[in-house]
Amino acid sequence: MSRAQVQTHTRTRTHSPAHGQTQAFDGERARAPLWWVWVAAWPVTVVFVLSNAATPLYVLWQRDIGFSKGTLTLVFAFYIVGLIGSLLVSGVVSDRVGRKPVLVPALVLALLACLIFATATSVAELIVARLFTGIAVGAVVSAGMAAVTDVAGPERKRIAALLASCAMVFGAGLGPLLAGVLSEVAPGPTVTVFVVEAVLLFTALLVVWRMPVARPAMVEEGAWVRVPGVPKGNGRQLALGIAVFAPGITATSFVLSLGPSLLSGLLGTTSRIVAGAMAFVMFLMATGVQFAVRHLARRTILTAGAVSTTLSMRTLIVAVHTSSVTVLIASALLAGAGQGMGQLGGLSLLNSTVPTQRLAEANAALNVGGYVPAGILPVSAGYLSDAVGLTSGATIFGAVLMGLAVIGGLVVLGSRRRTVEQ
Repeated sequence: MSRAQVQTHTRTRTHSPAHGQTQAFDGERARAPLWWVWVAAWPVTVVFVLSNAATPLYVLWQRDIGFSKGTLTLVFAFYIVGLIGSLLVSGVVSDRVGRKPVLVPALVLALLACLIFATATSVAELIVARLFTGIAVGAVVSAGMAAVTDVAGPERKRIAALLASCAMVFGAGLGPLLAGVLSEVAPGPTVTVFVVEAVLLFTALLVVWRMPVARPAMVEEGAWVRVPGVPKGNGRQLALGIAVFAPGITATSFVLSLGPSLLSGLLGTTSRIVAGAMAFVMFLMATGVQFAVRHLARRTILTAGAVSTTLSMRTLIVAVHTSSVTVLIASALLAGAGQGMGQLGGLSLLNSTVPTQRLAEANAALNVGGYVPAGILPVSAGYLSDAVGLTSGATIFGAVLMGLAVIGGLVVLGSRRRTVEQ
């Protein structure tokens, strides 16, 4: 046996397939029908509905519990803490033991978060609920999005990336819209939406239970808890995805965390329906733009995403200085387009180059790279706004993120075409 064969043997081990399961993610199994690819994306949508459902309700909790804009962004940041902590584990575990053993506990934890949100009477409870939500989302963006690719099969990886990405952003937008509408027209303004979400989560559990995915046959050895990464040779694709995705998702995170405060405190709009609708149209744009650009070259998609995020931050600065709701919504739409294209470009690059047995970890790596600045910068902007005022805080945030988006675009333009398009 050659040295290379010995190294390969020590790195991998083989599972015996359980009854009714195939031997590997890319194994010799019958290709699932296309409708199953769409259905497999449903758990991603449902968990992301929860991820942002609290957005228009924070003004109610601020009024009833009493906390500052800085504390508000801190509550939001615990979602990022839970998400990143989950990503350090869920991608590797999913690639080793299968998608379902990761997704089922994540959905149960999301149900528990719904219960805590619906009964919260303190900042601590909101923090715990956001933390649990982040853990569930971290599992879904790694294992759930990889499961969509598994169901699609190797011949439909591009459509799998599109559906997984759109499921994420559509759910992220649907959550605040549901919460905004139900909090205005239904009893229990901070309760009803989480009852509805719990029902949706039960349907997602049924989907996961029936999903035609199997445990992997070939599993790489190594630490179970680690900073997620990609196989050797895929680092450039990961870096290009993060360069555009990170500024884009940071822009939408700012709108989610401080958008209602901007509407109520700066622009004089207190309607929770308006706050939820602004987040919804932002993510509806993120969904629609991905279908619009899906046939374009990945280099073009990533470049356009960087340009859109840059324009979003320039428009945000104009909005806070002119007190214009219309301009603020335009900024949100551009932010959604920036995240959508950055996310689609990054996922497509990974789907096309990373082996399936490392795909969940690669998805986790992309999201770690995106969510770290998405957690740090909006929190900094929140506390800065407490100190210097919302107008100045939003202006400084916009200028910093605009610079990062420009850098991301230049990184894509300066990359070798083969790296992006292979």
